[in-house]
Amino acid sequence: MLYKTLMFLSRLIRCLPYDALLFIGTILGNIYYLIVKKQRKRAIEQMMPALKISESEAKKLVRASFVNLARNMLEILYMPNLNEKNIDEYVKFDHKERIEAAINEGRGVVVLTGHVGTWEWLSAGVALNGFPVTAIAKQQPNAEYSRALDDLRAMVHVEIFTRGTSELLSAGRALKKGKILGFLADQDGGPGGAFINFLGRPASTPMGAAVFARKFKSPVLPLFIIRQPDGRHKVLVYEVMRYEDSGDTDKDLYNFTEKMTKIIEDVILKYPDQWLWFQKRWNTPIEMQKKNKHHTVK
Repeated sequence: MLYKTLMFLSRLIRCLPYDALLFIGTILGNIYYLIVKKQRKRAIEQMMPALKISESEAKKLVRASFVNLARNMLEILYMPNLNEKNIDEYVKFDHKERIEAAINEGRGVVVLTGHVGTWEWLSAGVALNGFPVTAIAKQQPNAEYSRALDDLRAMVHVEIFTRGTSELLSAGRALKKGKILGFLADQDGGPGGAFINFLGRPASTPMGAAVFARKFKSPVLPLFIIRQPDGRHKVLVYEVMRYEDSGDTDKDLYNFTEKMTKIIEDVILKYPDQWLWFQKRWNTPIEMQKKNKHHTVK
């Protein structure tokens, strides 16, 4: 039932002018900010020490981030309207040639990104510019929601490997075929993650991007999609990063993950209203870490 409802809503929303969708998102985001007390409180409490700002300043930024999130949700439903001919009207790239150069190396490309801007449209923008895009996605709590989301992604040529399946093998094959493999690397990494300082606090950080870059000798390309003042999007394409092998694998993986985490942190600090502040980024306490000499915060 949920699947049918979401796909029906998608068909309705796709009839709207894009600017109307942005306006509705602004209204819904402000309403959402007022009614979801738990998430609002967590976002404000996590933002204040990270940005070293007052509660009143944090409330303004968190409200703006909720507006951005509401627009994101509507844009996901609107996504089937995107195609190769119109994508430049909505998503522009600052250094597309860096993506082309990384792809041309022939070892696949590990894309580093986070829950910044409309991250689903980042994949859509890259795919509709002719690049083969794959990603490992977390299974949503509701299977019908996951199915709807995957079908919407497929409409813009994004291939998804769901966690808990044979996703690691599939992701490895994708890189071997020269495809892009995207990682949302700003989530809690659990006890097996590398504990790295993130926005002023030790946080368990997933190491998947570093592991795949090492195993397949793939270049790592940081990409972030940023909403512009007119509501549309710009993709920031950073210079390629490369895994450096000193012979100490644990240390090298940790150091590379730390470098990548710093890039994500810098983007969030520059665009704080576009990050998902209420996510449980610091959910795993450092006492729960699996023992590894190079997985502890320096």
